[in-house]
Amino acid sequence: MQRIKTGDEVIVICGKDKGRKGVIKEMSSDTRVLVEGVNLVKKHQKPNPNINQQGGIIEKEMPIHVSNIMLYNPITEKGDRIGIKTLEDGRRVRYFKSNNEVLDA
Repeated sequence: MQRIKTGDEVIVICGKDKGRKGVIKEMSSDTRVLVEGVNLVKKHQKPNPNINQQGGIIEKEMPIHVSNIMLYNPITEKGDRIGIKTLEDGRRVRYFKSNNEVLDA
């Protein structure tokens, strides 16, 4: 079971976007994630008539390493560490380590 998943709200803990919150859009690999509105870069793009793509300078989100993000805990309003525990019925769930609140209902 992974500690972070697509759709989780995270907060950036280091780098140029430190303190920004966003939702995970995509897990690009085991170690990199694409977070909405975080790590924006300007890319110089050529026009491509085959796929109707305009040229120019576009802003694009780039992947960020998972060690630079933490899951956002809405109760404490901070980033929090995640643990995995097994419930009585045999399900494995994620929980916040600071207040033992279960993430997956």
